[in-house]
Amino acid sequence: MKLSEFQIAVDAEFGAGYGGVVVNDLVLASLGGRTAREALAAGVRPREVWLALCEATDVPESHRHGAGRPVPGEQRGASGR
Repeated sequence: MKLSEFQIAVDAEFGAGYGGVVVNDLVLASLGGRTAREALAAGVRPREVWLALCEATDVPESHRHGAGRPVPGEQRGASGR
């Protein structure tokens, strides 16, 4: 998982506004008592941080794997024409 995929997964699961709160404020014991933002800044792999967030917030298993990956043929930010 790339950092950009991590952000897409967070936004898709929690929404852009609340996702920011979860990433910046939720302290994750499994990541050494750091927030997701702190863990990423310390070099923890985005996938590991994503799974720790999922575990801490009870994200369903079906939403955890493949999250944030681009959908083939779908363009992000397309104007819809």
